[in-house]
Amino acid sequence: MLRLRLAAGLSNRKVALITRIGKTAVSKHVSRAKELRLDWPKIESMPEEAIEALLYPPLKEPKPGGRVIPDWDEVAKELRRKGVTKQLLWEEYQEDRPGQAYSYSRYCELYASWKGDIEPVMRFEHAAGERCFVDYSGQTLTVVDPETGESRQAEIFVATLGASNYTFVDVTWSQKSEDFLASHQRTVEFFGGVPRIFVLDNLRSGVTKPDWYEPLLNRSYEDLINHLGAVAIPARVRKPRDKAKAENGVLQVERRVLAVLRDELIVGLEAARTRVMEELDKLNDRPFQKMAGSRSSVFAELDAPALQPLPKTRWVPTEWKDAKVHIDYHIEVNRHLFSVPYQYIGEVLDVKVTPNLVEIFRNGRPVASHRRSRKRYTTKRDHMPSSHREHRRWSPPRVVATAKRIGPHTSELVDRLLSSKIHPEQGYRPCLGIVRLADKYGEGRLDAACRRALDHSAVSYKSVKSILEKGLDRIEEEAESQADPVKHSNIRGQEAYVDGGRPC
Repeated sequence: MLRLRLAAGLSNRKVALITRIGKTAVSKHVSRAKELRLDWPKIESMPEEAIEALLYPPLKEPKPGGRVIPDWDEVAKELRRKGVTKQLLWEEYQEDRPGQAYSYSRYCELYASWKGDIEPVMRFEHAAGERCFVDYSGQTLTVVDPETGESRQAEIFVATLGASNYTFVDVTWSQKSEDFLASHQRTVEFFGGVPRIFVLDNLRSGVTKPDWYEPLLNRSYEDLINHLGAVAIPARVRKPRDKAKAENGVLQVERRVLAVLRDELIVGLEAARTRVMEELDKLNDRPFQKMAGSRSSVFAELDAPALQPLPKTRWVPTEWKDAKVHIDYHIEVNRHLFSVPYQYIGEVLDVKVTPNLVEIFRNGRPVASHRRSRKRYTTKRDHMPSSHREHRRWSPPRVVATAKRIGPHTSELVDRLLSSKIHPEQGYRPCLGIVRLADKYGEGRLDAACRRALDHSAVSYKSVKSILEKGLDRIEEEAESQADPVKHSNIRGQEAYVDGGRPC
């Protein structure tokens, strides 16, 4: 680089393009050479290491009684606090050591040199309380299922705070959404607060659709994160540095926790969590090798005060579904039917299901809400249509008229079915199902099946369908043909036989 600039006379810009070094760096090196009055003939034969030492000689230790070197460990910790800058810390250092403090520029150089020495071991690059990195270990923990007595492989969830490396571990049976979300809840309760950002790998439980620019989060996971007052940022695909903290946290857990428990007999998840926490406490309290303190001490000093407070209420697990509104203006959720305003017939709506509540949304706007119930139907009267042009073609008279064309028994069964509902429109779906059975079995068989269903008071779609599938409608036809013997002049009746069967 110096040869191109000092010997060939190229501009800093051209040198930067050729060497692929930043223009600012080129300018800095050239300026340093000029300050030392170095030209190319003087350094041409020198090794590169010697030129570097000449341009940037090693920092000399201050003489006793001279400048006082700041406590760089303390400086690094203070810089993690919100709003704290090197300028502020230097001013405080200068006030504490009048006449013995370095200049600001020298102060920054010394700090950069110290930071470069420790970076391979411990790198503070995240603001206190800002980021929490979550991932699952590739290793599992053998746990005996108390219900079956069989050994199972439990999943290990690891959460690591960015500034302190303070770590939490949870043990679950799976990586499914329910367990993944519950582990997040236990994480913030363990920390005693909420980080501002969760950084996760592209797990299906958290990310529905990975994308470089706009990844799509799982709706239930998004609900949890919003409840906590945080945001979630999936790590970019094929960008290992995005999740380096998570991977390092997982590695430490595998070495310091799972390896210790590898031969232990553990029964049940709660026992597993207790043993894991015992070993995890040792990991968090373990002193850093080349830094003052431990994960626990740095957490108490930096992360804990900076975390957001926990929400006042615990998060309630949610499940999101898509559901189409049927012609009876109901949607089906877990084999239960809930009404929505009839105007949404035929549309696909978003459904949020909690243990006690079902909420229905259209384009993010709530359109209906129901408490969960054991009844088959949950219907609100204000969702029912009165006289609506688009819905009139499926009125009770129209359904009955369709059944009449098939046969009298079909008509009677449909009429009874509609009358048995709180509102006739609730019977539309089973009645339409009955009518459409004629497409598969024919109108004659359908009417016979309806007759048998009426005789046995089995007035439902499932009963009629079962009769047809089992051919029970044909059994009645055969019974009727046997009950009416053929009449003919050559065939005697029973009165023609007396005396043990001899004709008289």
